[in-house]
Amino acid sequence: MSSPDKFREVMSNFASGVTIVTTRDRDKRPYGLTVSAFTSVSLDPLLVLVCLDNRLSGLSAFKDSGKFGVSLLAESQEEISRMFARKDSERPDSIYFDGPAGMPLMRNSLATLECETAAMYPGGDHTIFMGKVISSDVIEGKTGAKPLMYFRGKYHRLP
Repeated sequence: MSSPDKFREVMSNFASGVTIVTTRDRDKRPYGLTVSAFTSVSLDPLLVLVCLDNRLSGLSAFKDSGKFGVSLLAESQEEISRMFARKDSERPDSIYFDGPAGMPLMRNSLATLECETAAMYPGGDHTIFMGKVISSDVIEGKTGAKPLMYFRGKYHRLP
């Protein structure tokens, strides 16, 4: 038999990269959070998915916007990840830049994507956002950088 605690323990053994997923709220201000539930889905068409907790205070911003950005974090961005994992933390405008489609993206990340929400699906206590990629880029100068990883409840770096 499995329980939520056992499931969380088991899933913590799956190492993942760390992303910041962003959008704009009704007042056009950046809104975002740290997300490890992110993956590519398809090359034709270009699709990715992110899973967002239904209790997320800004979930309506993602639903209303119809677009979202994904910044793949570099190993040097652990503090940014922690900042976006905390509710209501101070997030200065200087950490963002606007992507070609107008989504706020993280400076100094490894790579970025901007997506139009193609579909939303119920996923238990989360909502699954399927995104059609409309913009993607590897940040210049970051081709040799390493990703920030999350494993067993802690941040890790590749050797």
